[in-house]
Amino acid sequence: MSFWAVWLVIVVLLTIVEAMTVNLVTIWFVISGVLAMFVSFFISDLVSQFAVFVLGGILLMLLTKPFLEEFKKAKDESVNLERIIGMTGIVTKEIKKNVIGEVKVDGKLWSAVSDKRITVNSEIKVEEINGVKLLVSKIPKNKKKK
Repeated sequence: MSFWAVWLVIVVLLTIVEAMTVNLVTIWFVISGVLAMFVSFFISDLVSQFAVFVLGGILLMLLTKPFLEEFKKAKDESVNLERIIGMTGIVTKEIKKNVIGEVKVDGKLWSAVSDKRITVNSEIKVEEINGVKLLVSKIPKNKKKK
């Protein structure tokens, strides 16, 4: 007796489970289910087919999971906003005491606040990030980089 239809149902169900998850959960057993279905055309023994399914899934997982995990890792560099803390920039719209102004830091425009008035074209240092605004301080003229 051939169990290819049973393996087809198992493959479809595991594919649905994989599609509903964001992590790699059942992909290896989807592939091993396809292998077991292929084997069912030649070997009618269900135990042998099940062994191909289980051992194939485990083997695929052990061989490919570390590679796939490295491949899908997100790069933190481009989204790490804390890296701008300590950077310097230029005021593009005047910042009045506790009133939002604008600064250019790292080539981007940011809303900024300060506890003191800072005029346009003054050089600033980013002290911290508060939501989407930068808390900045004016760099005294004698401490500017040359």
